[in-house]
Amino acid sequence: MGWRNPALLILGIGVSYLGNWIYLIALNVYIIDLTGSAAAVAGLYIIRPLAMLMTNLWSGSVIDRVNKRRLMIFIDIVRGLLVVCLPFLHSLWLIYFLLLLINLAGSFFGPSSQVYITKLIPESERKRVNSLIGMAGNGAIMIGPAIAGVLMTTVSLAVCFYINAATFIICAFFIFLLPNVDEQNNHVRERIRLKTLIEDWRTIIRFSKGAKYFISVYLLFQTTMLICVALDSQEVTFLTRDLGLSNEAYGYIVAMTGIGAIFGGLCSSLLAKKLSLKLYIGAGMLLTSIGYIVFYASSHYLTATIAFVILGFFFTFANAGYVTFFQKQVPVDIMGRFASVADLLQGIVQIGLTLLLGLLAEWFTLQEVSVVFAVISGIVSIALVATIYRPSKASYFEDKAVSS
Repeated sequence: MGWRNPALLILGIGVSYLGNWIYLIALNVYIIDLTGSAAAVAGLYIIRPLAMLMTNLWSGSVIDRVNKRRLMIFIDIVRGLLVVCLPFLHSLWLIYFLLLLINLAGSFFGPSSQVYITKLIPESERKRVNSLIGMAGNGAIMIGPAIAGVLMTTVSLAVCFYINAATFIICAFFIFLLPNVDEQNNHVRERIRLKTLIEDWRTIIRFSKGAKYFISVYLLFQTTMLICVALDSQEVTFLTRDLGLSNEAYGYIVAMTGIGAIFGGLCSSLLAKKLSLKLYIGAGMLLTSIGYIVFYASSHYLTATIAFVILGFFFTFANAGYVTFFQKQVPVDIMGRFASVADLLQGIVQIGLTLLLGLLAEWFTLQEVSVVFAVISGIVSIALVATIYRPSKASYFEDKAVSS
C-alpha cells in the first residue's frame, strides 16, 4: 500500500484535531469573559450530548446510504463557516444555538470517517494507521492549548476561532484529494422514512444477536473505557485538592501524559507488524487500568506523574487495537448505523457514570471512590483479557498486520 492516501488522511484529521483544541480553549475563555458564569461554561459540555440525542438514532441511516467522502467534505465546510460566525455573537443563547448546529453537523463526521477509513485502508495496514491517527490526536492535545494560549495573549480570541474554521477547510481539502470509496452510492438517493429507521434498528439488533462474541468484547472494552473517562473528570480535583498541587503542576502532569501518549502512538505504529491484535487490546487496556489505580492511590506528585505517563502510553495501544477489531468485525455496510447508535448509548452511560462518581465523592473521600472505580475497571479489563484469549475464538483476531 502506498502512503499517499494514509498520509493525506492523517494530516487532514490531525489538522482538524489541532484546530478543535485551539477552539475549545478559546471558547471556554470567551464564554467566561462574556458572562462571568461558571454555569455558562458548564453548559458548553451539555451541547454535544444533546446533539447526539437529536441525531444519533437516525444519522447512521443517512451515513450508510450516502457518499462518505462527500459527506465529510460537506460537514467540514459547514462547520468552518459556522465557527467563523462565533466571534460576532454576544448573546449566550445565540452562541449555544450556533454550537448546537456545529455539533449536529459534527455528529455525522465520526461515524462517517470510521466507515471511510475502513474502506480506504487495507486490513493489513489498519492497526498502524489507527495508531498514527491516535498519535495525531494526542499531539493536538499537547500543542493546541499552547497555541491557543499564545494567540489569546498576543493577538485575540477571535483569531483562535478563525484558525479553527481554517483547519476545517484544510481538512476538507485533504479529504477532497483522497479517492472516492463509495462509487456505487453516487446515484443512490433512498429517502429516509420512519419505516426505514425501524428496519435499520432491527438490522442492528439482528447483527448484535448474531455477533455475540464481538458484542461481549465490545461491552467489556467500552465498560472499562467509560469508567476511565469518568475518572478523568475528577483528575483536576484530585491533584489540586487531595495532593495539594498548583495549577502549574497540573499542567505539567497533563503535558507529561501527552508526551507518553504520543510516544505510545509512535511505538504502537512501529510495532504494528510485530505485536498481535490481542496484545494491543488486552494488555493495553489492562495496563491503562493499572495506571489509573496507581494514579488515584498516589500520595505523591512523582507517583501520580509516572502513573499518568503509563496510562497515556498504553491507552494508545488499546485504542488502536480496539478500533482495528471494530473495523474487522462490523460489516462496513451497517457500520455507520452501528457506530451512531453505539455512540449515543455510550454517551448516556458516560453521563450516568460521571454523575455517580461525583455523587459518591460527596459521601466518601474522592480518593477512596476513585480507587474503587479504578479497581473495577481493572477487574473488567481482566475479564476482557480472559475473553480475548479464549483459544476457540482465535479466528476473530487473525491479524494480517503481524509478520509470520
